[in-house]
Amino acid sequence: MKYLIIGLGNYGGVLAEELTALGHEVVGVDSEEFQAERYKDKVATTYVLDVTDEMALSVLPLNSVDIVIVAIGENFGASVRIVSLLKKHNVKHIYARAADEVHKAVLDAFSLDRILTPEKDAARLLVQLMELNAEVEHFSVDENNYVFKFSIPSKLIGYKINELSIEEEFKIRIISVIMGKHTSNILGISKVEKVSEVSYPEDYELKQDDGLVCYGQYADFIKFWKSVK
Repeated sequence: MKYLIIGLGNYGGVLAEELTALGHEVVGVDSEEFQAERYKDKVATTYVLDVTDEMALSVLPLNSVDIVIVAIGENFGASVRIVSLLKKHNVKHIYARAADEVHKAVLDAFSLDRILTPEKDAARLLVQLMELNAEVEHFSVDENNYVFKFSIPSKLIGYKINELSIEEEFKIRIISVIMGKHTSNILGISKVEKVSEVSYPEDYELKQDDGLVCYGQYADFIKFWKSVK
């Protein structure tokens, strides 16, 4: 895909580098020459432009990229003006960074594809890492709902699925059971093979090498996780 990133500061610059590393074509724009210089050899193209100026903005390949990302967060006025101009130029897919809730509320009015809240997301991720440690893999579906994947805690070994009452008690829905099946390789060495089953018997008894994939709100999962750890 081809991305146009406006603002090559700490956030936009890392975003540009990471997208390039994943094989995407990135065009970077910044009003400061030294910022554009930092990334000129790391992305496909860089521009030094003040894109709050509509004439300057029109120089950019707005309609030949897949997504335009407004990575400016600190300058509220510049961010809102740039988004407004992008909408005026009929840019189809726009992501924009919001520095706080007021900024986000204003950007919401433009009906953007996505509003990015990196500071808030980073803080939330840090809390989740400290709370769950490395024992749970999770990703957000939206601000409140997550998918969680985890190995069976020792307290649940020997329980049958229909004895857990996770959905009734914690509002957490089981999506699949990861069954740890013992197999042997051609040398006769035993190993555990993980197989995810979305269809499973309700009376399936959980074993040490099994796992679960669940869906629900983060706060509800924390209550469940604390009850079994």
